[in-house]
Amino acid sequence: PRFEDCHLRRARQDAAKAELLVVNHHLFLADMALRETGFGEVLPGAEAVIFDEAHLLPEIAPRFFGQALGSRQLEELARDVRLARIAEAPELLLLDALGDGLVGALRAFRLSLGAEPRRGTWADEAGRGETASALRALGEALGALDQALKAHAERGENLEACARRAALQGQLLQGFASPGEARETEDGAGEWVEWFETTRRGFHLYRTPVEVGAQFSRHRDSLQCAWVFTSATLAVSGRFDHFQRRLGLDGADTACWDSPFDYASQALLYLPGLKVDPGNPAYTREVVRVCREVLPLSRGRAFVLFTSHRALQEAAELLRDTLPWPLLVQGEAPRPRLLQRFRELGDAVLLGTSSFWEGVDVRGEALSCVIIDKLPFAAPDDPVLQARLQLLRREGGNPFMDHQLPEAVLLLKQGAGRLIRDPADRGLLVLCDPRLGSRPYGRHFLASLPPMPRTGSLAEVEAFFDREVVASGQAGPPPEGSTGKRDSSPAGPDPDQTGEDNPIPTPRRESCNGS
Repeated sequence: PRFEDCHLRRARQDAAKAELLVVNHHLFLADMALRETGFGEVLPGAEAVIFDEAHLLPEIAPRFFGQALGSRQLEELARDVRLARIAEAPELLLLDALGDGLVGALRAFRLSLGAEPRRGTWADEAGRGETASALRALGEALGALDQALKAHAERGENLEACARRAALQGQLLQGFASPGEARETEDGAGEWVEWFETTRRGFHLYRTPVEVGAQFSRHRDSLQCAWVFTSATLAVSGRFDHFQRRLGLDGADTACWDSPFDYASQALLYLPGLKVDPGNPAYTREVVRVCREVLPLSRGRAFVLFTSHRALQEAAELLRDTLPWPLLVQGEAPRPRLLQRFRELGDAVLLGTSSFWEGVDVRGEALSCVIIDKLPFAAPDDPVLQARLQLLRREGGNPFMDHQLPEAVLLLKQGAGRLIRDPADRGLLVLCDPRLGSRPYGRHFLASLPPMPRTGSLAEVEAFFDREVVASGQAGPPPEGSTGKRDSSPAGPDPDQTGEDNPIPTPRRESCNGS
């Protein structure tokens, strides 16, 4: 009865009339997935689709082209069944009992997956007797609720909607009852992998495409319009092959533009030359030592970016209450609040992991130093990554050179890109990982960074910041730092193979800011 006043209907109506529509990646991909089902669409048609920060698409798209079932969906089903029963069939108390049985089976299944949050390949976990038994009990509880809802769905539209949800979730759950590590998709678009993830109280089961290039390309072809993909980090050593392959963009026109920033005068790259390998338990202690040497020169005003939460927490423990500048730590406040405080304070040191490597824009003197602990290789135990590497290996590719290295190069470029955000900015980039100089693949990381001067001398770092002090008319010595210790975070892939038999083409020394 209030259809004309519906906010969602009005939003869609406004979108259909607009000349320019701005949405995020998730909404666009949700629309693509909905169109695939043939049941409708969320967004109107367009003459052109432009993706900013397009480097995110290969990781986001599999979530929409795959399938997922989580504990929250099933808990909400049980809750909504109770509400529908109260409104439409008050005497059917059996539905409440069946909903309670589903919630109990959910909790037992979550406990069967272990107490600690983790993720892994579903085929390995589903083979365990306790998990298999709990999964059967969960399927039986959901099946009993499904049958009861079907028998009484005609009593009301809410019961009917719950019946449809129970049937769909039952089908998804049944699919995980006979797992396969990686299988061909039904539409022939490639392989998918089944995996699971647990939180403290819940779980998710996923069926994810190993690669989405074929599916994305098919969706793209179905929308007759121009497509533009742009980001500062699409190219590896000046080439777009990796990004094009992952999204099925064969034959695309490509262009790469130099950065508008003068990195030669605005920035300095410091390689401290650590003697400890990233796999050593003492590695984070060494990174903290570098921080204590550099931060007095930059007078705080720094991001320290880590590749793992474990390393971040270790560093935070070592640095807390020992620095003369405010210390902000990811997880101790919401991200927007941390960034606001960082800008307001003007001399803070912020410790962050993945969410601070990209999408963060701090201009001016408040951010004058970015310290990165390790080369950001993806965790080797990620089930989707494992399946992707196995597929590349079967196809005759080199998993490290064709996937792991390009992905890490792109992420390092994102992290380094936090430093210079304005033509007036100046700053120091510190890359602690000694593999940049000790491994042949290190040159590919360095070649993909902006063309800034490079040094291994702390005295040159001090001179760099002294020039800033003179230019700003400030006087007086920088504050003194302190001492530190410890680490045990995984170093990521460091294969003996260097990929020299399959080298990345000779790089262009430039910053890529185009599509």
